[in-house]
Amino acid sequence: MADIPRVSLIGVPTDIGAGHRGARLGPEALRIAGLPEALGARGVDVRDLGNLDGPRNPWSAPVAGYRHLDEVVTWNRALMEATYSELCDGRLPIMLGGDHCLGIGSITAVARWCREQGKNLRILWLDAHSDFNTSAVTPSGNLHGMPVACLCGLGPEPLTHLGGTAPAILPHQVRQIGIRSVDAEEKRLIKQHHVDVYDMRYIDEAGMKRTMQAALANLDVDTHLHVSFDVDFLDPSIAPGVGTTVPGGPNYREAQLVMEMIADTGRMGSLDIVELNPLLDDHNRTAELAVDLVESLFGKSTLMRD
Repeated sequence: MADIPRVSLIGVPTDIGAGHRGARLGPEALRIAGLPEALGARGVDVRDLGNLDGPRNPWSAPVAGYRHLDEVVTWNRALMEATYSELCDGRLPIMLGGDHCLGIGSITAVARWCREQGKNLRILWLDAHSDFNTSAVTPSGNLHGMPVACLCGLGPEPLTHLGGTAPAILPHQVRQIGIRSVDAEEKRLIKQHHVDVYDMRYIDEAGMKRTMQAALANLDVDTHLHVSFDVDFLDPSIAPGVGTTVPGGPNYREAQLVMEMIADTGRMGSLDIVELNPLLDDHNRTAELAVDLVESLFGKSTLMRD
């Protein structure tokens, strides 16, 4: 009999790295949409740790190319410590965001744990954006556009060295899926650092099944799979509740296939759910869709499958 998944929900109610207010309400929207109950009904052992606390959003202009850097560091450090603690306790942390700058804290913790356990780390970055910006590339200074770059050692030292050393990860550990909005100079950085990107053109040409087969290739028993799910990965026609909508994303059935194929690997060991903005949503439908998709990550499917 398979082990019962032991999951810890970590709410991180901040929009400190974003360009729109509202993602701070994401954790409660996911809870109201029934995430704990849905996972519990699937036989998952769910422990809701409530919400982390941190500095309020000052909504100030960039300083030396970064908006709210000190506050972003404080939130990410708290998340890093909470995530690492749950991993050490043998649990699967699910970060309820919050904006995507928080991926720095969660993945830094996962990378440390993997190094200590002698595990390989594979990161699936489900997103409309590559988030490989630096302050030299983006005029906004919004740090939710920079987490992958920071994790790979490009960015302000307090974030690149959040876990004590840099880089936290290497670009070859990341697979980005659903990308369809990349800044001009960001494209150069992605090419220079050989980030593995499956953009929407690739998906249109190859199909989602072959895309996911490529992204999930060569996982083995020693691989820890981290899924970083930005809700704007989805087409805005089905997921309007995000601050940075980009047309032309995966539809409902494609998104379900992504989640079911991840579940089939049996390797997911940590999860981010980020950028849900209930202020921009329609009757919480985006949160309800996110819960539906997360259920599929934990094995919900039309038929019983091997």
